[in-house]
Amino acid sequence: MYSIVQKLLMLCDAERSHDFSMAFLKGSQHNLLKNIYAQSLSGKPLECLGLSFKNPIGLAAGLDKNAECIDAFDAMGFGFIEVGTTTPLAQFGNDKPRMFRLPQHKAIINRLGFNNKGVDYLVERVNQSNYQGVLGINIGKNKDTPEENAIDDYLNCMRKVYELASYITINISSPNTPGLRNLQYGDLLKTLLSSLKTEQTLLHKATGKYVPLAVKIAPDNTQAEVHDIATALIETGMDAVIATNTTLARDSVLGHKHADEMGGLSGAVLTKQSNDITQMLSKALNGAMPIIGVGGISNAQDAAQRYASGARLLQVYSSFIYQGPPLLKELTNV
Repeated sequence: MYSIVQKLLMLCDAERSHDFSMAFLKGSQHNLLKNIYAQSLSGKPLECLGLSFKNPIGLAAGLDKNAECIDAFDAMGFGFIEVGTTTPLAQFGNDKPRMFRLPQHKAIINRLGFNNKGVDYLVERVNQSNYQGVLGINIGKNKDTPEENAIDDYLNCMRKVYELASYITINISSPNTPGLRNLQYGDLLKTLLSSLKTEQTLLHKATGKYVPLAVKIAPDNTQAEVHDIATALIETGMDAVIATNTTLARDSVLGHKHADEMGGLSGAVLTKQSNDITQMLSKALNGAMPIIGVGGISNAQDAAQRYASGARLLQVYSSFIYQGPPLLKELTNV
């Protein structure tokens, strides 16, 4: 069924296909139509971050930005689901067209720019879901927020999602919001993370609930930059790191008609680059916190390699677009 639907969707504009798919999942997740994609997986339960995961394969942020389809993705068998990126205020994102498929490379380029309906809407949708599993909420800053005020946006979102989230992801690595990646380095990074850690402590005391903080980093960092990021993560008491976001590199898709499109490249072409960053992180962190691996995980071999490189949990996005729910059956058996 998925292969037939996928072929039809591939004939349409990438973002239009995405919007149609999400609308279908949103409308079907609470009725019998969900049987089209629902599946039961044996899974491999594990404990990580003080949380119980039914299996280690999660949905990466970016697909369900507004938390509208949580129950649908749960029905597919994901071990955990990450929604967002959400921002304090709703925003349209970048101009269209802003999403491009590279099917011969099993890849996608996007420059969406944190298009979402805002954190208040996301909170409302999470409250309306029936999901009881591990839920990550990915937070970011609005495009128009100056870099020097970025921390206010992260704190705003963090306070609003804290009690609903199983963990919160700090997205400082999207290439599609001007200046965002600058927050990965030096004093900007340490100041941001220290402030978020202080707020986490206050919220923990106020609510009685400890919500782990994960930081999502880019695949385009050098080994020295990865080492410095790892040091900052440890010093500021972060709980986990997600490696990696999309890449600005185009070496792997040279010659494709969309190769020169601005935006982040994801999919199978990211496998080695993301795996290399995972290895660097694992060495630099030396067990200080778990790594969630994402980027170019398209089959059992990729999953096994990412585990061997130091990842404890995995997430998928582009490979899920191309392969659908059957991918989860393969990955959960690794």
